[in-house]
Amino acid sequence: MLTKQKRIAAIHDISCVGRCSLTVALPILSAAGFDTSVLPTAILSTHTGGFENFTYRDLTADIRPISDHWQSLDLHFDALYSGFLGSFEQIDLVATLFDTFQSEDTLTLVDPVMADNGELYSIYTPEMAKGMSKLCAKADIIVPNLTEAAFLLDEPYIGDHYDQNYVEALLVKLSQLGSKKIVVTGISFDPSKLGAVTYDVATNTFDYAFNERITDYFHGTGDIFGSTLLAGLLNDFNLKESTQIAVDYTRECILKTVELNQEKRYGVCFERALPYLIKRLNLLS
Repeated sequence: MLTKQKRIAAIHDISCVGRCSLTVALPILSAAGFDTSVLPTAILSTHTGGFENFTYRDLTADIRPISDHWQSLDLHFDALYSGFLGSFEQIDLVATLFDTFQSEDTLTLVDPVMADNGELYSIYTPEMAKGMSKLCAKADIIVPNLTEAAFLLDEPYIGDHYDQNYVEALLVKLSQLGSKKIVVTGISFDPSKLGAVTYDVATNTFDYAFNERITDYFHGTGDIFGSTLLAGLLNDFNLKESTQIAVDYTRECILKTVELNQEKRYGVCFERALPYLIKRLNLLS
């Protein structure tokens, strides 16, 4: 029996070249079966990793008019999904949008895209990082990496010098920002494995999802992970299952990129791995 198609609002930037943000989220969530609406926070000629002299247009002034028009249409969203925000002012604007469109059956996922490898991205400031913690408080699920977790908590970034006790304590502290489910990415206790850890406040349980590490750095994988995690959850997989699917699909995307010998700065070949994702989500029947 067919059910009503779920609708998602994806609030991310658009990099015109380089697969990340909306150019990743929109096709993945669409392939997963969802009506995906988009609200661009900025437009860049390329993403910021591996490219110089990129153009950047801040779309802060457009967020409220778009949100107001959506409200006039009496739109309902089954999920709200935010990522890279283009200015400090956008944090409050997106928080207001959440307040406007959240309902009892709306899932809100915040990927606090702002930092990696111990450093904030070029347009971000410590003030924006602190503001992002307030947005996370409005989310059902947050998906930071270890660097972003440190900035959200205003703690030092300790690099690879962590153990399971540190990671689990970190997730508990992140939950105290307000979100009831936490997923931290880029976790590894074994040089041959890489994955993520989850924490569910309601059950006070931690779960780990790993797969074989592919040694190298690939742009856009965080956006692939977050979009796939949301796709799993909205297709009725639980948090542990959705996280494992996201870990596995992200690795499949990297494998395709390596097999095709593609230039890494343009992002990974997630398009070639979409049949794998559709199969994992049981969407072939």
